[in-house]
Amino acid sequence: MLRRETSRSYQEFNGEDSDGPLGSCQNNDISEVEQDESSCDPLPDEDIVDNNLMSIAFNKACLKNVFTAILVLVYLLLSTVAAFLAYQTISDFMEKLNHPVMSVSYKEVEEFAPPGIVLYPGKAQLLSCMHQYHDYIPPPVASGKLEKGNCIIEEVIYYGPYSNQTQKRAMVVRGPTDVRKRELIFLQFSRNETEEDFSAISYMIFAKFSDMLESPDKAAFMMDCERNYSMWTFSGGFRTWVKMSLVKTTGRGNESVEFRQESSVVKYIDKRPPLEQANELFFVVFQWRDPFIQQVKDIVTANAWNTIAILCGVFMALFKAADFAKLSIKWMIKIRKRHLSAKMREMSQIG
Repeated sequence: MLRRETSRSYQEFNGEDSDGPLGSCQNNDISEVEQDESSCDPLPDEDIVDNNLMSIAFNKACLKNVFTAILVLVYLLLSTVAAFLAYQTISDFMEKLNHPVMSVSYKEVEEFAPPGIVLYPGKAQLLSCMHQYHDYIPPPVASGKLEKGNCIIEEVIYYGPYSNQTQKRAMVVRGPTDVRKRELIFLQFSRNETEEDFSAISYMIFAKFSDMLESPDKAAFMMDCERNYSMWTFSGGFRTWVKMSLVKTTGRGNESVEFRQESSVVKYIDKRPPLEQANELFFVVFQWRDPFIQQVKDIVTANAWNTIAILCGVFMALFKAADFAKLSIKWMIKIRKRHLSAKMREMSQIG
């Protein structure tokens, strides 16, 4: 009886002492382990704050990259427009340089240099050549009668420039000069027979009568005139009134002289006996139309300085755009590297 009670009481003592120092030690060890485990986990509030900061920084970087890309595109567009403007400016300059504008002006003169009037009478005979003034026309000369005139006439025989076998006889008459007094030259020809289908006398006008007189080779001079000047005609049985005007054209270092004419034709009323009417009469009058020389000049409207200024501005804009694009790309690469390095550090900390 005594042993059973003793063992039970021992067991009760042990059960009661289980909450004693040994049990407390075990409880302390367990709480320390839990505290260590709890201390290893981050606080939930700090995780949220860090994630928010990282997302804000990432959003700012993305916005900066987007704005930079938009600016680069805008500058590329402006650079394209500037390059097109430079091309258009150069094209316009070359177009204006190759196609100058014609400028027409009129110069008033007191008198003209005497032109050379070249007539090809063929078988026709010169009856009279008179210098008159104030539109006075002398009466016709009877056929077969030569009237003494006051004209200066040179006769030149040469071969035509387009046919070496054709010999031509040219009568070169000194033309009128005094336009204020309405000086004119009246010429009358007579021709008895002709082998041609049409009855006419050809003529041409060159710039200065003195050029032919001063030429050492008059035949070669006449050949050059026939190549460079136009040929006209006047018919028999009519009085042809030729009013001349002078046009000087200057361009690209060359100067040319051209004669323009207005002609009026009046039928001649032949009152001669029928037998004399077989001789056909030719009448021609040469006179200046007005006291003005028409001057035509080639003017280049392209201004080199304006073109250079525009091109300088365009190239400066291109260089600025290229510099900005270069710096923007470097900045984007730098931001990208920072973002990748920060991401790598986060991955290393998690690992």
